[in-house]
Amino acid sequence: MNIEERKIKIREVYEGYFNDDEEGVTGYDDRLDIRPKYQREFVYKDKQRDEVIRTVLKGLPLNVIYWCKTGDDTYEVLDGQQRTISVCEYLDNSFSVDEKFFGNLPQDIQDKVLDYELFVYVCDGTDSEKLEWFKIINIAGEQLTDQEMRNAVYAGSWVSDAKRYFSKTGCAANSLAGDYLKGSSIRQDYLETAISWIASKENMTIEKYMAIHQNEPSAIQLWNYFRSVIDWVEAIFPKKRKEMKGVEWGLLFNRHGARTDLDPAVLELRIQDLLADEDVTKKSGIYEYLLTGDERKLNIRAFTDKQKQEQYQKQNGICVKCGKHFEYNEMEGDHIIAWSQGGKTVPENLQMLCKRCNNTKSNV
Repeated sequence: MNIEERKIKIREVYEGYFNDDEEGVTGYDDRLDIRPKYQREFVYKDKQRDEVIRTVLKGLPLNVIYWCKTGDDTYEVLDGQQRTISVCEYLDNSFSVDEKFFGNLPQDIQDKVLDYELFVYVCDGTDSEKLEWFKIINIAGEQLTDQEMRNAVYAGSWVSDAKRYFSKTGCAANSLAGDYLKGSSIRQDYLETAISWIASKENMTIEKYMAIHQNEPSAIQLWNYFRSVIDWVEAIFPKKRKEMKGVEWGLLFNRHGARTDLDPAVLELRIQDLLADEDVTKKSGIYEYLLTGDERKLNIRAFTDKQKQEQYQKQNGICVKCGKHFEYNEMEGDHIIAWSQGGKTVPENLQMLCKRCNNTKSNV
C-alpha cells in the first residue's frame, strides 16, 4: 500500500458535489466517489455533524481523511465519508449550525471555509490491501458494525442489490417488516437479520452465505425468503404487538413454517392469557413458547428470597419429598402446582425441596 500526503481545499472537494441520497455521492469534479459500494450510508447524528462544521469554522484540524486511487486521477473515500458529506451538505445549505446556514455567513467567512485544507492520505494498492486498511482505520469514531464490515469484505453486485432492499432509509424491508425488526436499516441491522435467518436455514454462517452469493447480480432469493417469513408471521399471528419486535422470526419459520396445526384464533386467545399472566416476565418469549412449548422462553417469575426463607422455616429445613434435613442453600423453591398446570408464584403454592428432589421432579 503506497500512501501520499496531500492538502486539498474544501472548495475543490465540493466542486461538482452530487448527493443522490443513498444511491451515490460524488465530488471533486466527479473524480471522487464519496460513498463507495462497500461504505455505509450517512449515520452521523446532528450533534456530530455540527461539530465537524464548528471545527472547520474555527480553523482547527479535522482527523486525517483517506482516499484510494481508482484510476490515474480518480479516487474513492476509504475513510472520512461522514466528515466529507457533513461539510458538503453544509455548503449546500442543507442544514444550519448555531442558527446560521452557510449562505448566511459573511463572504470572508465563506471563503475561509472554502479554503480550509483537508489533510488527505491518498492510498494506492490492491483491493485486498484497501479492504484490510479499511478495517484498520475504522477502529474509532462511528465504528463499523459487524455487518458493515461484512459488506466491505464481500462487496459486489449481490451486496449492492441486497442493500437496496434492506439498507436504505424507508427501504422495502422497513415498510414490510418494521414492526418485527430491531435496529436500524442504515446500520445494516435489517440486512444482517435477514441473512442470518436464511443462512441458518441452509446450515451455514452469514460469512459463508455472502461469500457464495458475492458475485450474483441479484439478491432476489434473499428478498423472497424474507417476504415468506413475514407472510407466515402475519398469517399465524395477525395481530401486531410491540412484543413481536426483535423475535427471531426467521429461525422460527425455518423450523415451524410447514406446520398445519397452527390455528391463529386459538393462538390469539393463548397470547391474550399469557400477556395478562403476571408470572410471565418475558412477554416477547410468548410467541416462541407457543411454537415450541419451552417455558424457559417466558422467564416464569421466581419466588423471592424472603418467601423461600419463610417457607424453609415453616418446613424446619425438611425436604417435603425425601424427608431429610438440609441447609437453606441446599434447597430450592418449587411450585407445588406447576405453572403449566395453572399454579401461580404465590407463597401458598411454594414448597422447599432439596436440589436433588427438585431436579428429579423437573425431569419427570
